[in-house]
Amino acid sequence: MLTDWSDDIVVVELAEDPQLSDELSAIIERVASSETAHVPHVVLNMALIGYIKSSNLAQLLRLRKLVGEVGRELILCSVDDRVWSVMSVTGLDKLFQVAPDPMTALAGIQLGEDSADG
Repeated sequence: MLTDWSDDIVVVELAEDPQLSDELSAIIERVASSETAHVPHVVLNMALIGYIKSSNLAQLLRLRKLVGEVGRELILCSVDDRVWSVMSVTGLDKLFQVAPDPMTALAGIQLGEDSADG
């Protein structure tokens, strides 16, 4: 489920497949179709994800690229140990920002924006 947390931050509560693929596709489409100035920071809450397929990893990489191209952040949070081990083995753990929970991810984005403004 996609929630606009603020004007420039979207929190996505991900569920297991087949919803996972659909939810990732929806946020990718939203980011890809947004004007550069309106691309949001994205927080993906992965608390309900116990496994991840290679196609989902490809979706995460595409989303990371789209968000990063316009200077926004993509943060994964509440990542299950099984999913994290797959990401570690594939080297993806070095590419993604990770937070223990959604509130920590949101705070990190807000602190980053505050320091950029001031």
